[in-house]
Amino acid sequence: MYNVRKVTEDITWVGASDRRLALFENIFPIKRGVSYNAYVLKDEKTVLLDTVDASVAGQFFENLEFVLGDSKLDYLVVNHMEPDHCAMIGDIVRRYPDVKIIGNTKTFGMMTQFFGTDFSDRSVVVKEGDTLSTGKHTLHFVMAPMVHWPEAMVTYDDADKVLFSADGFGTFGALNGNIFADEVDFDRDWLDDARRYYTNIVGKYGASVQALLKKAAGLDIAVICPLHGPVWRENLGYILEKYQKWSTYEAEDQAVVIMYASMYGNTASAADALAGALAVRGIKKIAVYDVSNTHVSELISEIFRASHLVFAVPTYNGGIYPIMENLLSDMKALAVQKKTVAVMENGTWAPTAAKQVREKISELKDMTILDTQVTVKSAMHAEQQKDLDVLADAIVGTL
Repeated sequence: MYNVRKVTEDITWVGASDRRLALFENIFPIKRGVSYNAYVLKDEKTVLLDTVDASVAGQFFENLEFVLGDSKLDYLVVNHMEPDHCAMIGDIVRRYPDVKIIGNTKTFGMMTQFFGTDFSDRSVVVKEGDTLSTGKHTLHFVMAPMVHWPEAMVTYDDADKVLFSADGFGTFGALNGNIFADEVDFDRDWLDDARRYYTNIVGKYGASVQALLKKAAGLDIAVICPLHGPVWRENLGYILEKYQKWSTYEAEDQAVVIMYASMYGNTASAADALAGALAVRGIKKIAVYDVSNTHVSELISEIFRASHLVFAVPTYNGGIYPIMENLLSDMKALAVQKKTVAVMENGTWAPTAAKQVREKISELKDMTILDTQVTVKSAMHAEQQKDLDVLADAIVGTL
C-alpha cells in the first residue's frame, strides 16, 4: 500500500521508514529506526530526487508508481551517492528506461565504483550553478563537498523555495505519518537524535558545513527536505541555529558532563561525589555517564552539546582505561573543539591516567584543560573532600 505526503502542490514525499534496522551504518544504535526520504517533482517534466536504501525498496516503488501514475520519469537527481540513498539507481533505470540521471563528476565516478557503470548513455553532468528547467520549476544545483562525502550536492527549487539538502539537516528516527517537523515535538523527541546524527556522521566536517550554510544564506528557502528525518517548513531558524553551533563547535548548552570509566565502582563513586559537589554549588542539569555502558555515539553527542567535560578514569596497564581511550580517539577523529576539561584519575599503585588524558586532550583545538585535578588511590575517602571541593570550585569558576 502506498504511503505518500504532499510537501508542496508539485512536490511529494515518496520515502519509507525502516524500524527493523538496529545499527545505522552498522555502528550507530537506532532504537527508533530511520527514514529514507525521496521526493518527486511533477511538472512538465517529472523528477525524482534521490532513491532509498534497499531495505525499503518495496514501499518506495509502491509510492513512486502511485505518484507518477501515467507519467513517465524524466530525471533522477542524485544528491548523494551513499548506498542508503543510491541503492535503487539500477532498478530505476530498469523500470524507467528513458530516465536521465543528474549528478556531478564525482557522483558518476562513484556510480561506476558501486554499479560497474556510470550510465553514460543517460548521464547529465552538472556543476556549481547549473540549472534545469522542468516547466514552471527551475532546479539549481549547489555543490556541498564533504557534507559529508566529496560528491555531495544539494538542489534548490526556486518556484516552491525548497532546498533538497541531502544528508544535511537529517536525523535518526523513523517517520510515523507526521513527516513535518512542525507536526512533532522536535525539541523533546527528535533533537537528541538530530544532534547524535550530525556529530557522529558530519561532525568532523564543520568547515564544509559552514561553507554550505553560507551558500544557503543566499537562497530564499521556505522548506528544507533532508534525506533522513522530518521535513522543515516552519521555524527553519531553529535547525539552522543548531547547525551553526554544531558546525562551529560552539557549546549548545553551558553545562557539565561527567564521563567515567570504573572497574569496581570506586571511580564511579568519585564521579558521583563530584556531581554532588557541583549540584551543591548551584549547577543544574549535570549529566553523568558510564562510558562502558553508553554507546560512544551518545557520548560524542553530549560532548558537542556541553561546554564543560570531566573525564574520570582509572589507570589500566600503565595507560588509560581502554574504553575511555577509545572515546578520546573518537573525539580527535571528529575534531572536537572549544571545551573546558577537568580530569580525575584512579590508580591503586601508580596512577598515570590523568597525565595521558591531558596529553590527548591537548592535541585537540581550542581546549581549556583545568590545572586542578583529583587523584584517587583505590577509593576516595572523606579526607579527600577538600580536593573534590577545589575541583568543583575550579569548574564552577569557568562556567
